[in-house]
Amino acid sequence: MQYYRYKDDHSITCVLCKHYCTLKENKNGICGINYNINGELVNATYGHPSALHVDPIEKKPLYHFLPGSRSLSLGTVGCNFRCPFCQNYDISQTTQINEAVNYSPEDIVALALEHKTESISYTYNEPTIWYPYAKDIGVLAKEKGLKNVFVSSGFESHEVLEDMRSWVDAANIDLKSFSHDYYKKVLKTNLDGVLDSLVEFAKSEIWLEITTLLIPGVNDSDEEINQMAEFISSKLGTAIPWHFSAFHPDYKMLDTPSTPIETLQRARDIAHKYGIKYVYLGNVITDGSTYCPACEAKVVQRDGYFSEIVGLENSRCSSCGELIEGVWQ
Repeated sequence: MQYYRYKDDHSITCVLCKHYCTLKENKNGICGINYNINGELVNATYGHPSALHVDPIEKKPLYHFLPGSRSLSLGTVGCNFRCPFCQNYDISQTTQINEAVNYSPEDIVALALEHKTESISYTYNEPTIWYPYAKDIGVLAKEKGLKNVFVSSGFESHEVLEDMRSWVDAANIDLKSFSHDYYKKVLKTNLDGVLDSLVEFAKSEIWLEITTLLIPGVNDSDEEINQMAEFISSKLGTAIPWHFSAFHPDYKMLDTPSTPIETLQRARDIAHKYGIKYVYLGNVITDGSTYCPACEAKVVQRDGYFSEIVGLENSRCSSCGELIEGVWQ
């Protein structure tokens, strides 16, 4: 795809995310890393990851996608959001690139194969803003039989969402709130754009899971959780796994208390009330196993980031035959 379009003789429009920034010559967009150089969009972080690790797939978090597998995970710098609670703010809220670190797409795929991972994850900061680099890696990865995972805040442009269908296998998307004001005033984006992305993901063949970080006094009211649950169940489907994660003080929110486990349990109860089948609690010690929604038999055993399929045959519960949605092999 073309990652930009011409606006006039002196500027281009970046089409990587829904900000659709207008970039004049030698200027960058909101993300801080995409520039108009000689009338073309140039991604300054291309080839320069700031983080590169082998992670369990459960850390993304993805619980219904190749459980027990490992994923080569990378991120760069910059972001198109301004989340005051970001746990990776040291890379997402800077535009300082270490150009001494160079990994071509071929290098990244070779690393994934060397470490015998089953997938590559584009994560840590917002991968949408370095989509040209991610896609070049991902296309090569698919040729080598590897899967591709996108961990995102869900502000992809429509153009990118369409393009992702050709190479992305799974995504975990943050639904950070259901408040238009909070998205606009605090996160500096807009909720409708994220909701539109979620609908597009749900309609695609890309396996989708959703994460909501529950922050005391911000997005943890019954009213807001009900709104999120109603949207997910009615617009996306009840089979999409939903992860509620506990907030821990970080970045600009050091004075906000951690999320009590009771808040996560209350959110899970609300989600179940809307018929959402698979609800998981993160950043706390709790049972993260997957149970059949029909007979309640355990089908995937989880202990921390360790996962093992214990009751699945051809994507169905071994006990009762119920379909357990996911990508299991």
